[in-house]
Parts: sequence; structure tokens; C-alpha cells
Amino acid sequence: MERLTGLDATFLYLETPTHHMHVAMTMVIDPSTMPGGYSFDKIKDFIGKRLHLVPPFRRRLVNVPLNLHHPVWIEDPNFDLDYHIRRIGCPAPGGRRELGEMAGQIASSPLDRSRPLWELWVIEGLKQDRIGIVTKVHHSAIDGASGADLMVHLFSLEADAPDPEPAEEVDPEHIPNELELLGYAAASKLRRTMSLPKLLGNTAGAVSRVVQGRRDPEGLVGAAPLTAPRTSWCGPLSTGRSVGFARVPLAEIKEIKTAFGCTVNDVVLGLCAGTLREYMIDHGDLPDTPLVATCPVSVRVEGEASGGNKVSAMFSTLATNEPDPAERIRIIQSCTIGAKEEHNAVGADMLQNWAEYAGPNTFNLASRLYSSLGLAGSHRPIHNVIISNVPGPPFPLYYAGGEMVAAYPMGPAMEGVGLNITVFSYQDSVDFGFMVDRDLVPDVWNMADRVKDALAELQVAAGISPESAGVAAD
Repeated sequence: MERLTGLDATFLYLETPTHHMHVAMTMVIDPSTMPGGYSFDKIKDFIGKRLHLVPPFRRRLVNVPLNLHHPVWIEDPNFDLDYHIRRIGCPAPGGRRELGEMAGQIASSPLDRSRPLWELWVIEGLKQDRIGIVTKVHHSAIDGASGADLMVHLFSLEADAPDPEPAEEVDPEHIPNELELLGYAAASKLRRTMSLPKLLGNTAGAVSRVVQGRRDPEGLVGAAPLTAPRTSWCGPLSTGRSVGFARVPLAEIKEIKTAFGCTVNDVVLGLCAGTLREYMIDHGDLPDTPLVATCPVSVRVEGEASGGNKVSAMFSTLATNEPDPAERIRIIQSCTIGAKEEHNAVGADMLQNWAEYAGPNTFNLASRLYSSLGLAGSHRPIHNVIISNVPGPPFPLYYAGGEMVAAYPMGPAMEGVGLNITVFSYQDSVDFGFMVDRDLVPDVWNMADRVKDALAELQVAAGISPESAGVAAD
């Protein structure tokens, strides 16, 4: 048994019928490298032999009576692999758009909380005899970094890699009764209360450091929440999701990074800025003030166990009101430097520490009222988009013997902001996954297809010939 951290549990409390809090990945697999050829049963067998290595895939939630404290994870005594792994056919012609349509439909439904919080969908019938795999996991179980860590157990470096050692025989985990759960909750709450004075002191110090930094006229600062302009995708969420994909060469992003003397993440933000700027110009609603992006930041230390959420966030401008792409990158670079300094001033674990004090009943009721009353449309947006950049391996990976050709990540659209852009580097490419609310962004591919234009724009600004910008995987 393991209690969810406050941050893990917060992703449960935030969830409503329209605000789905799962993360997902859409992979394209080439089955031609599978020993003996592809079959759906091989996929199931492959996952089944690795379940003991992936704790989030075996555990389900148990709520504390009266929601007096955060839920706990237990090993599911009634685990049913057939429920979690499903098969579906892709409509012709089986290209990226059809795959994206299927991924959007899968992302539009919440996960069943009475079971381990994940699903895996095998999508057959893609072009070139490839298959798609959409894996959906609740955010309470993993974040971007821990999700990438799980790839170590679900992928191999060779097509014919041997199976892992089977799991050791263990007795079924004891399911705590209500009295035990209440006892654990009371002890945990006592420890939490004793740590509150120290947390209050640390918070006061952090606020003081941030205020001092913002008063320095020569200091660099990050963007501030609640300063974001309203956009067409900022508003109450519906239940439907749509998904779009884009792919650009990693080498070209690194060339731009070198030319401007910035980071890869700055270039990714610049690509997103150029993409959204042109999208808004096309729709005639480019705001005079710059868009504000929330950028999740992993605070997981080296060697720390995988699983759960070890994440904080910083705010950055996208400088979308600046027409010069070179100047836009410089503004973003200055802002991200300031945002990192402010993040360090606050402390990497501040968000996690305060999340421990989230009251389950109060937090969940507030989230549902906020969503059901459509309050997201009644105030200035907290931010305009979530942009998450997750580094992946520079070498090929194999899934059940099939080579992974592309991997498009999909983070959740948040209440009030129906747009999430998650980026994943793999081998020589950088894959973009656009997760949007279907009603707020009815033309997601019109947005995703602009990434290649944003790349070419930055290349020209950097004095680089845009020869192969926007090369996409099938």
C-alpha cells in the first residue's frame, strides 16, 4: 500500500466530466521487425510479461472513508489484462490524420477509477502496414519524466531482446479496511500539521525573494499568471478532444539553437509561438499582448524512483505580439532565464509541499463547481497554453519487436485552456502532439501543420537555409 502524494492526488481532484486528467502517447510501430510477424496476441503477451516492472499498471485506487485524506494505491487483486489492452481498426487511408482522429476519440473518455488507471489501444490498418499504439495513463500515476522512465521497461534496444525475468511469487496484498485507512490518515495528517510552520516560513522567504527580484529594474523575470490575453481556445471545456501531430528534424532545431545562442527548449517555445501566431492571424484574432505559456519542470533528482509526479512549473511569454522571429526568440530566452531564476528562488518542492494540504472534498467540489458553472470564461485566463518538452532517446526503440517509428505525446487540456502542446525528441526528430478541446479548436490540423512554417521562419531569421523543414513521418 502506498499513499498518493498531495500533488498526485490533486490530479484526481481536478478531474471532472469535461476535464480529463490523463496523459497519453501515440506511437507508430513498424511490425516488419517483429520476430515471426505481428499479431495482437503478441502485444498482449509482451505487456503481460512486463507488468511486474511497471507499478502504475498494476495498482488501483482505494479511497479513505469520508475522503479524510488522499487515496492510497494497492495491488489490484482482480487485475484483468484483457480489459486494459484493446484493438481497433483505423479508417482508410490510415495516415497521420486518421490516426490522430482515433487518438482524439480515445482521449475523449475518462479512465475507470475502479481499475488500474491505464488503457492501451492497438490501432491496426495504418499505411505501410504499420500499427498505432495509444497508451493512456492517469496523471496521478505518472508525469512526463516518469513516463519516459517507464519506457525502459516497456521497450527494448533490439527487436529480438529476451523477455525479462518473471515476477517472484508473492502473497496478495492486504486490502486495508476502513478502520485501518482512517488510522493511516490520522497519523499522516498529524505529521503534515507538524510540518506546517516550517512550510509557512519557507513560503514567506520565497515570496520575499521573488518580490525583490521583480523590483530589480535590471533583473530578468518570468511571465506572470493572470496576465494572459483571451484567445479562441480559452474557455470552459467540453468532453471531446481532437489531436494533431507534427514532426521536425532535431538537427535543424539544434542549428537554430546554436545560431541564437539559446537552449533547445527556447527554440521549441519559439516554434510554438510562431505556430500559434500564424494560426491566430489566419483567424483574425491575434491579441496585442503576448501569449503566456505554462512550462512544466521536472524536479526529480537523479536516481529517484520512477512513478508519481515530481513536477513544478514556470511561466514564459511567447512574444506572439512581436513580428520579428529573431527578436521573438531573444524575448523568450530572456523570459525563460528569468523564469528559471524565480523558480529557483521559490524552491523546486514548494508546489509539492503545499499540495499535501489539498483537502479532497473541498478541492474536488471547487473543481466541479468551477467546471459546471463555466467560470473559466468569466475571468482573464491564467495562461494560454501548456507546453511540455520531454527529452527522449537518440537511438531506436522496439516494442514487442516492432521498431518505434514515431512517438507523439499528448498532455491534458486544462479547464479554461483547451490547448496542450507536448514535445518529445526521438532519434533524429522532434515530435509535437497537440491535444485540444474539440469545440474550442475545431481545426487542430490547421494549427499543427503550421509547425513546419514556424521552423522555416526561424531558419531564415537565423541565416540557415530551410531545406528540409517539416519532414513528417507517415
